[in-house]
Amino acid sequence: MIDLHCHILHGIDDGAQTIEDSLNMAKQAVSEGIHTIVATPHHHNGKYINERNEIIQRVERLNHYLLQEHIPLKILPGQESRIYGEIMKDYQNGKILTLNQTDKYLFVELPSSQVPKFTEKLVYDIQSEGLTPIIVHPERNSRLIEDPDILYKLVNKGVLTQITASSLTGRFGKKIKKFSMDLIEANLTHMIASDAHNLSGRNFYMQEASGWIASEYGMDMLYMFHENAEAIVNGHKCFKDTPDKVRKKRFLGIF
Repeated sequence: MIDLHCHILHGIDDGAQTIEDSLNMAKQAVSEGIHTIVATPHHHNGKYINERNEIIQRVERLNHYLLQEHIPLKILPGQESRIYGEIMKDYQNGKILTLNQTDKYLFVELPSSQVPKFTEKLVYDIQSEGLTPIIVHPERNSRLIEDPDILYKLVNKGVLTQITASSLTGRFGKKIKKFSMDLIEANLTHMIASDAHNLSGRNFYMQEASGWIASEYGMDMLYMFHENAEAIVNGHKCFKDTPDKVRKKRFLGIF
């Protein structure tokens, strides 16, 4: 498996804090069948600034440690940028990092409780640069849960999304698990990743989530998610079905 979203680089955000943490996370990833991880430290989220060149250097260092420790895992460079108005200016100035430096796919994180008014315009600007924006963990955004049509409109305009393994396994609660299922059923998400931060509360759970997807939606769905992850790190086109709107459940009764 390829894990597109992981905070395995130590000492630069709220993920791994020491090199020992990074190596222990790497061992856990391998035990789950992960052979490649895209390291995606937080950037411009109000707390952390992690720009392109620094990330690339740290990825090279971690790969060196993995070789020394004989851990069969490859780390690729990436970045999880919180949405902000100057993101494309910073991309042009060499501060923003696409996934695996292919200049094809860009992770974008929304605030947890809102979708900024400039999101649609920024998505257009990103696409105008020849990039495809990928909104990370939309299932954990309370505004999108309240109004999933916002996400439908973005996906309908070419945005991709990535849901989190631990959301599907219920570790963020029933509401988020249910919305994750809604997104899969409406073709509003295109890949799964761990967003792992540590080996306690924010572990990988990729193997568990993959088994759950296979049992609930079939192997074709699981293969699509895994093949899209591979396509992204290689800079190739992802597979996506026509998006639908999330159907709101109607309840019978007198109110």
